[in-house]
Amino acid sequence: MIRFSLRLAVSGGREAVARLLMIAAAVAIGVGLLLSVLSCINAIDRTNARQTWMNTGAKGATAAAPADPLWWHARMDYYQGASVFRAELAPTGPHAPVLPGLSRLPAPGEYYASPALAKLLRETPAVELGDRFPGRQVGILGEDALPSPDTLAVAIGRTADEVRAMPRATTVTSIATTLPTDCEYDCYGAGVHGDALVLVLTVVAAALIFPVLIFIGTATRLSAATREQRYAAMRLVGATPGQVSVISAVESAVAAAAGTVLGFGLYFALKPLVADVPFTGDRFFAADLSLSLPQAVGAAVGVPVAAALAARFALRRVTVSPLGVSRRVTPKPPSPWRLAPLVAGLAELGYFVGDHPKSTNGQSLAYLSGFVLVMLGLVIAGPWLTMATARAVARRTGRPASLIAMRRLSDDPRAGFRSVAGLVLALFVTTATLGIMSTINENRGSLDGAPEVRKAVVATPLLGPERSAVLPSVPDGVIARARAVPGFEGMALLHDNPAGIGASQYGRERIVPVLARCSELAQIPAVGHCAPGAVVAAVDRNGVLDLQAHPEKEWPAAPLSAEEAAALPVFIVYATTDDSQAAKEQLRTLFTEAFPAYVTRMADDYSSEGQKKVQGWRQLANVVLLTTLPVAGCSLAVSVVAGLSDRRRPFAMLRLTGAPLRLLRRVVGLESALPLLVVSALAIGTGFAAAAMFLKSQMDYALVSPGLTYYGLTGFGLVASLGIIASTLPLLRRITGPEAARNG
Repeated sequence: MIRFSLRLAVSGGREAVARLLMIAAAVAIGVGLLLSVLSCINAIDRTNARQTWMNTGAKGATAAAPADPLWWHARMDYYQGASVFRAELAPTGPHAPVLPGLSRLPAPGEYYASPALAKLLRETPAVELGDRFPGRQVGILGEDALPSPDTLAVAIGRTADEVRAMPRATTVTSIATTLPTDCEYDCYGAGVHGDALVLVLTVVAAALIFPVLIFIGTATRLSAATREQRYAAMRLVGATPGQVSVISAVESAVAAAAGTVLGFGLYFALKPLVADVPFTGDRFFAADLSLSLPQAVGAAVGVPVAAALAARFALRRVTVSPLGVSRRVTPKPPSPWRLAPLVAGLAELGYFVGDHPKSTNGQSLAYLSGFVLVMLGLVIAGPWLTMATARAVARRTGRPASLIAMRRLSDDPRAGFRSVAGLVLALFVTTATLGIMSTINENRGSLDGAPEVRKAVVATPLLGPERSAVLPSVPDGVIARARAVPGFEGMALLHDNPAGIGASQYGRERIVPVLARCSELAQIPAVGHCAPGAVVAAVDRNGVLDLQAHPEKEWPAAPLSAEEAAALPVFIVYATTDDSQAAKEQLRTLFTEAFPAYVTRMADDYSSEGQKKVQGWRQLANVVLLTTLPVAGCSLAVSVVAGLSDRRRPFAMLRLTGAPLRLLRRVVGLESALPLLVVSALAIGTGFAAAAMFLKSQMDYALVSPGLTYYGLTGFGLVASLGIIASTLPLLRRITGPEAARNG
């Protein structure tokens, strides 16, 4: 039977070939993108593994080994918003552990830079970047030490005394190969699992394959309807209805197998392009975008099998009589229990709002199952909702077209919903995706900081409010060099407050302000100003580091003289510029050299990191939208045509009894438009609900309206769908002629 089915699948002339090509093309797109998504998940794991060495020295990350100790100190630097990882190294003997990507450790006065950083050093004035790294570059960090081609990292050789004097420096006898148990201060290679990227990619994989399977099932029904004479001949010679269904299912499986092969080719063709998409904020190495053997075998075998099952499921109620008529067994009306999977999926997502899974794998399993259950629930609940709406409309209409359409929908709501199932899923995916993207963009993607704050360069202790990290003083030479930087505008030294002047209690936390001389505070107006007549002010530390400007804030006076305040250690160095990148980076380089125990940051650093990641998420959203919507549109067109073919004899009988063609067109339009609009509203609402629960559980964000892009896409999709339905109506004249009323 299988061999016979294979021969029939390719022996139907141009129509059969066109049908096979249509299914194969849809499967190829779905498989190519599915494999690309799976390879991205694998690339994230490899990216994480490549940066574990950066955790060396963190608690629980580095194991003891028989080697000479290596003095280790790590920190983050920044340049124009990009993070620069720097490791200060000093071996105590010839057998000290060596970093991945290097054949030897740098000697004092030498450093190795990543390719991206080396390129940046060549193109950037030394006063803005290169002067931060003592000595000379002697080589390049290899790929084994780099999470991404865009990674900025440097390994600097120092003497043991130099590293020993740095805060939280430590000795290690091996390089970290695992994620540490404690990442409070000294963990820099924590991975890119943040924001549930793996989870989102997993849900995207499901979102890509669902519309393709629906399309295959729809095309199979069309095949059965258009080839009924061949199937009737088989029935006349003894074929059973099950064998006829198997023959149609094999045709879809053959097309899916061909599409799967093409999909693998599409995956390899897309790999260089996917590698350049910064899903995690940085690009992938192309070599990291590979598939595991189970994934490749699963796609190669699973997609054709799933296509055959979808086709077989699509024909489970179709019986071809020996007289040559494709008939559908009248199904039982759907029950309200069809809402149960949808409610269960939403309830699962709602449960995790209050009980957030702790591990990445737990999150992936929890949210993936919830989203998949919601998508299945929409497909399962759609017929019942279509039937309930059709019955309600039928009770309130007296027009012939509306009455016929509603009666037909209530008699077989599954057929009515089936034509729009793919589009409904696409709307759900679109709504959830853009809802999540818009919210993340609102919380992370905008440029942080008021214009006045973005002009500031702020140096703070690397390790937070530890007394040992506070500067005893700032040399006059450093202040003079800062004032000599082109574009410099003002600077204030905010002093430590060991006596706790002006301290307050907030819950269990004691808030101790920093102390500022009013003459200097006037140079940084974005932070606030002193009370009238004050010489020294007690300034809230968080107010100084806030990314919003507070020029109206009046800080209370502190009972100290300007000289007494100046004698206190310096906790924060705050400088302002004319907002030129050159001025800000020169000041950062100066402060980095002068204050090795401090980190110097700007508002742009925070916003750029968020924007990089959000841009990757936007790219991912575009992939989902540009894939699901066209496939769903094709599925809708094929579904409407298949529905017309299924019902051509009843429509032909109506025409013979005097029903005008325009009446039949209204019937078909109403039968397709009602489930489209009704269930689309459910899909949109469900998409917003699922996105809101995911955001609240995973990121503690409140859902933000997607904006005009979403509403424009949704409106365009619905209008285009109605246009697709209207474009099929001219077929009624051709397929409902008198010959279609015959029994065979």
